Amino acid sequence: MKTIYLLFDSLNRSALSFYGGEIETPNFERLAKKSTTFENHFIGSMPCMPARRDMHTGRLNFFHRSWGPLEPFDDSFIIDLKKNGIYTHLTSDHNHYFEDGGATYHNRYNTYDFIRGQESDAWVAMVKPPIEKFKEQYHEKQFGAERAPMRVQGMINETTFKTEKDFPIYKCVDAALDFLARNGQEDGWFLQLECFDPHEPFSAPKKYRLEGDSEYTGADYTWPQYRKASDDNDKEIQEIRANYAALIRFCDEQLGRLLDYLDLHNLWEDTAIILTTDHGFMLGEQDWWGKLRMPWFNEIANIPLLIYDPQSPNSWGQRIKALTQTTDISSTILDLYNIPSCEHSTGSSILPLIRDNEISSIREVAVYGVFGGSINATDGRYTYFLYPDDSVDIQQFEYTLMPMHSTSMFEVRELKNAELIRGFNFTKGSPVLKIPALKDAKRPPMQGGGFADTETRIYDLSNDPNQRVPLRDENIESYFNSLISRQLKEHEAPLEFFSIFGLDEFR
Repeated sequence: MKTIYLLFDSLNRSALSFYGGEIETPNFERLAKKSTTFENHFIGSMPCMPARRDMHTGRLNFFHRSWGPLEPFDDSFIIDLKKNGIYTHLTSDHNHYFEDGGATYHNRYNTYDFIRGQESDAWVAMVKPPIEKFKEQYHEKQFGAERAPMRVQGMINETTFKTEKDFPIYKCVDAALDFLARNGQEDGWFLQLECFDPHEPFSAPKKYRLEGDSEYTGADYTWPQYRKASDDNDKEIQEIRANYAALIRFCDEQLGRLLDYLDLHNLWEDTAIILTTDHGFMLGEQDWWGKLRMPWFNEIANIPLLIYDPQSPNSWGQRIKALTQTTDISSTILDLYNIPSCEHSTGSSILPLIRDNEISSIREVAVYGVFGGSINATDGRYTYFLYPDDSVDIQQFEYTLMPMHSTSMFEVRELKNAELIRGFNFTKGSPVLKIPALKDAKRPPMQGGGFADTETRIYDLSNDPNQRVPLRDENIESYFNSLISRQLKEHEAPLEFFSIFGLDEFR
């Protein structure tokens, strides 16, 4: 068995033509015709690295800590693959792997390629950047006062993008093709091709912009801050959406290069393919740019998933409505190799939904969110956003042996009141640090401000698929509170979670 795991960052369902999107994506559609398309696939923990910990371990990260590395006690499906003789390789341009908060993921693979230059990757060294030139080139909102250094580094990196082949995603696919040229005819490997695009900044070669997509004529505007979209005028909103669309077309073209190789070398017979993302991105819907700050609308939470299973030709081109989520990915990949799920995984393999017509469901609820924010849940019919009661002042804690934020270690002031505790089975007897989660610590959301629009609500997706009419219903809320509480118990969530979210009766 061979597997290619295709991971795009911030890939919106609504951008893909096979999900009904308006952007033409012929190569995504080409893969969809060979694959099973999942209609109700949802995120788990947010954002980037928490989602990847979910993928590796099959457990939700956000009940115990914020953004951070794999922990010493974590089970990783990559380790299980290696233990069973499967060669694992990561090809990625995702710069967060090489920051403090992502530093233990890539080293789990046998080998890895890291392509430089995405976003704020600390790559191109420029002691005195041309700030005045950048201010002429880029929209003033592109800088974002509180995140200006990282955005300027992104501008510096982009000075090296002279041709299409200079863009990191192009190099990323090149590296994957190189792996296939060396190893494609061998058996027993796993290739993770992880592209940071279409994550912001939405920068793509100009040929992928379509005339008429935007009437905007000002400075480059490719990197919105996470805030209300109504702060921009109609043409600015058009421009950001047009740049995202161009980047989607660029991603589609790169996917096509990979699919062409599989066609040319007849790798479809024994190579499984899984394509998904970590989360979506609000592009002005519900008056929001970005993610994390706003409620967990389906633009963020309901994400694409394609699975091509060479052993199940009857599933090719089919669509499945069963509920799945990010924590099911590791069990699915292991199942392709007939390897049991990780010991403490709470996810389930998705393969039975593809291979067994008698199986129509693998989970009754998907729970998702970010550490310190709301707990959100869906059963496929309703979505439920449960926010803490502001009147309840209960300290939340981070439970970790890797006290890292995304681009820094925890500050000493955060650690001064830390203590070592035991009591979690998934840590395998190891104690962990219990660290008070300071409200001004460097954890998401970090750009644009804190959480907003924080009212508990329900949406009835059958009657309100665009989530425009929030509801409150005591019976539905009680039903979801029970489902969420069962997930908290299954994940050994700390007891303060029950109190913070008013769930003490379910403890």
